[in-house]
Amino acid sequence: MAIAELTDAERDEALGELTDWTLRDDGKAIHRSFKFKDFNEAFGFMTRVAITADKQDHHPEWSNVYNRVEITLTTHDCDGLSERDVKLARFIDGIV
Repeated sequence: MAIAELTDAERDEALGELTDWTLRDDGKAIHRSFKFKDFNEAFGFMTRVAITADKQDHHPEWSNVYNRVEITLTTHDCDGLSERDVKLARFIDGIV
């Protein structure tokens, strides 16, 4: 079954809830930056996200430099945002 891209209305509703996430200029991804106390805390956060993302079969685009983590969520299967992105963003917001 194909993964459905969010409609503009669904995307806007999700972003109303995910207030710390920003929409990429092309409208096909959301992004958030995180800053932690140190590398160990940042890596622990990434580990928790990785375990859940793998269970959801949805993997973020991300980078880590010392205590900073940058995350971009997009669904490549639909070339845009899907409910998968919203679900993972909600999880991420819940563990910060």
